[in-house]
Amino acid sequence: MTDETVEFTATQQAADDGAPGATAAFPYDRITVERFREAFPRARWRDDLGAWFVPGTRAEQRLTAWMSREWSGVLAYADQRGRDAFTFEPIESPYLEVADGFVVRTPYSRTVIAELREVPWARWDPAQRAWRVPFRSFGELHRRWPAIETAARLAEPEKRRKREVSRKASPEHENRRAEAAERRRNRYPVPEDALPPFDRVLMTHAGCVMFEAVTGELVEPVTATRFYPGVTAGPAALIWAAWRRPSHAELVRAWPARTPPSPADLARGWWQPTIEVLREERRRAASLERAQATRRSKAL
Repeated sequence: MTDETVEFTATQQAADDGAPGATAAFPYDRITVERFREAFPRARWRDDLGAWFVPGTRAEQRLTAWMSREWSGVLAYADQRGRDAFTFEPIESPYLEVADGFVVRTPYSRTVIAELREVPWARWDPAQRAWRVPFRSFGELHRRWPAIETAARLAEPEKRRKREVSRKASPEHENRRAEAAERRRNRYPVPEDALPPFDRVLMTHAGCVMFEAVTGELVEPVTATRFYPGVTAGPAALIWAAWRRPSHAELVRAWPARTPPSPADLARGWWQPTIEVLREERRRAASLERAQATRRSKAL
């Protein structure tokens, strides 16, 4: 797939008054906007759509023609400006190579991944096991590079080993082990008078889950206080409910709450997740399922 199809979209769209037109969406760049406004002087920015609105019955065809004629040139110009900026103020780092763009190769780090995901046009290259960033994104890459390099150095094996030794020697280590062992039991305390629905994605103090059964076994107060301090049943007894993590498909089908959870919901221990929570959970589930599929394919 080319940059033109990925980074510039033209969609038929009616104006608020019903007048025909189309919207154009592309990453912000001052020069690109100037060239676009020259070609479409009647275009107006629409905050509600997050795109430019171009009026006219043939607006979509005109936008598509402009894209095929101008967009590759716009990107080439932006790449040249990024290349010149790098020459003037280069990034010197063992984690950065320069080829037909920038190649970022670091030890695995969630911080590095999060930073690079915010860089326009950055993409993961599985064949090279590295991130590819075009020259046009140099400004944002340069701004985020201190955080990227710091996280990469902390992710080096030797640094990880030292942190692991220090972590195991800390007094909190046993508590974390006990918490992890409790999570592996896939149980959660729920009030006897406010049982959660089954086979439905719910948010809890332990994350998104789907409850499968209520065992009826009473929760020991010491266990509830130590591992589930956020769940307060009031006068009702706490009993154990079995749960599992929802799949990506189940998270996609889940219906979000319109409002954040109330204090009563939080005290009960389970509530309907908001769309922001569901989006993050969907991203994590998709990433986990891809990793599991990769491991299974390698095992064959």
